[in-house]
Amino acid sequence: MDKNCGQEKQNVSFGLIGKNIPYSFSKKYFTEKFHQLNLTNHEFHNFDIDDLDKLPVVLKNYPNLKGLSVTIPYKEQIINLLDEISPEAEEIRAVNCVKIINQTRIGYNTDIFGFENSFKSLLKPTHQKAMVLGTGGASKAIKFVLKKLDIPFISVSRNPKKTHEISYNSLTDKVMKDYQIIINCTPVGTFPSVNEFPQIPYESLTSNHFLFDLIYNPSETMFLAKGKERGALIKNGLEMLELQAEKSWEIWSE
Repeated sequence: MDKNCGQEKQNVSFGLIGKNIPYSFSKKYFTEKFHQLNLTNHEFHNFDIDDLDKLPVVLKNYPNLKGLSVTIPYKEQIINLLDEISPEAEEIRAVNCVKIINQTRIGYNTDIFGFENSFKSLLKPTHQKAMVLGTGGASKAIKFVLKKLDIPFISVSRNPKKTHEISYNSLTDKVMKDYQIIINCTPVGTFPSVNEFPQIPYESLTSNHFLFDLIYNPSETMFLAKGKERGALIKNGLEMLELQAEKSWEIWSE
């Protein structure tokens, strides 16, 4: 009995590591979750750091840290600071969830689970091929899922370098018609820059298109609003975020 009391007094910490994250969904989500589960000794912190080299300081200051969510711009960089990595995260070389057991840091990618389960139920027969806007860490989970679902795709980049990457200037009316699924993996349009949007030819969109935006704040970005004006199906990133958070909690709680 005394032992249990001692355990209850010891706080268990979790957190989000990223850059410029005061708007973060995670802190509010997990703080409310801990309250609902009556986990009074659990706490969630935002670790807003301008350089990943500061992660060891965070770990030292929070010795009871059991799990980390990872966001922009560290999903790829953090791999070098991990002891182990899951097969899926290894394949795409991007991590958004870290479990810490006895100082051993294990990386996972729960964006894969979140995106797949938020995305696939909305697919229609007209949604044959996908266009992925952006080539950063977030896009890697999306491409993994598209491959899994056998959906051909191209990536759109400001500076295309690889096969299957094209520039925004290459988005002709024909290309837009050929790729009915358009997924925004860039931060363009995120609060507070709500009047910005990816530079694609929106006039080429039709009711055959499906626009998915990983952004959740605002709930309807200009990217989605412009798609809706043309009759396209639209979906924001909130459900994906909630699903990946639940998957992360499942991993941390195992």
